[in-house]
Amino acid sequence: MAAFIRRNEPFTCAHCGLKVEPAERTCRNHCPRCLYSMHVDVDPGDRANPCGGLMEPVRVEYHSKKGYQIVHRCTRCGQETRNIALIDVAVQPDDRERLYELMRNPR
Repeated sequence: MAAFIRRNEPFTCAHCGLKVEPAERTCRNHCPRCLYSMHVDVDPGDRANPCGGLMEPVRVEYHSKKGYQIVHRCTRCGQETRNIALIDVAVQPDDRERLYELMRNPR
């Protein structure tokens, strides 16, 4: 994998339209309200993926070192990725009810 390119910019969610603010300690790559993302990177931050599909949140997994991770599946090509859930942040934390729903009913 290539080097991580730090991109922590505001964006508007392509799924629900929420204006999303940058994260505090990491790079935010999904909407805190609906948890959707976009399939835009080959390597983190490079914006080199031509797919551009919506990444649907399909389940939540726990990693002993990274904590809770949202598993996203691209609605266009089917690729799955994992992104750290942003639960304990002051600015736009991930919707806990939506996370619990994914834990109870993975897709």
